[in-house]
Amino acid sequence: TRTLASLFGPLQPMALAEDLAAPLLALPIPDGAADAAATAHAPAAGPSVPDRFTVARGLAVVPVRGILTPNMTQYERWFGWATYHGLAETLAHLAASEDAAAIVLEIDSPGGLVCGIEAAAEAIAAVGAVKPVHALVSPLAASAAYWLASQASEIVMTPGSVAGSIGVALTAAAHVQPGANGAQIFEMSSRHARAKRPDASTEAGRAELQRSLDEAEAAFHAAVSAGRAIPAAELAARLSVTDDPQDGGATFRASEAIRRGLADRTETRAAFYARLTARTAPKPRSPSRAFAARAAAAQAVARS
Repeated sequence: TRTLASLFGPLQPMALAEDLAAPLLALPIPDGAADAAATAHAPAAGPSVPDRFTVARGLAVVPVRGILTPNMTQYERWFGWATYHGLAETLAHLAASEDAAAIVLEIDSPGGLVCGIEAAAEAIAAVGAVKPVHALVSPLAASAAYWLASQASEIVMTPGSVAGSIGVALTAAAHVQPGANGAQIFEMSSRHARAKRPDASTEAGRAELQRSLDEAEAAFHAAVSAGRAIPAAELAARLSVTDDPQDGGATFRASEAIRRGLADRTETRAAFYARLTARTAPKPRSPSRAFAARAAAAQAVARS
């Protein structure tokens, strides 16, 4: 049985807490989805894309679940997982919606691909300039999911939740001997495209892979620094679990995440939503205002 892990190839920079993602990666590919899942724009098959948000009492709720990808709509159809493209579209819509006074990103994700995440992160920051965006970690915002959460106006963690895993990684492999069938595999690229297939068994290849990872991490750190108002020069030390700033990448429970400046408060889901809807729910009109509104409407009808 093919699992979802088989759809993620090597050499893809991932902002993913792999231990927390393991149960999701082990899920079998649903029957009939294997071929379509390989293509982001595959024809619709099976379930339709679920609603990307709901709005009630002035509060829009956007689920951010599963392993995050740029635009793998099949994951949306079969598992309800968010995509960066879908998030950006949703946030652009909600930014202009008069029905939504505030937005909640309800997050339960171990992270995902680096490719495409910056557009979604920038969309969160942009809508945050128009109306409040609240990230609710319930119960997981790791790596790419935390990258997104860091752009919200506030980060709230439910009791027992986990956040962090700030960093980027990839898996690389190199051929060390001929295959079992006796065939030696050679991987080649054009003369001026050696970096297309860096050889992890060589120093030059590892240097290129490290350059790619460090470039992605720099963008990740810059986003967290800006979103959480943490000086860039201090961020690596805040994320480290030792005195060595290179020992980052860990996840933290709520109290420790708050202490390190990665979250703002801990709150139950019920208390969180009660607090926000108290601000966003339309206020009931007084009897006199309601009467005046009905009278004005009646006059308008009479004139028409």
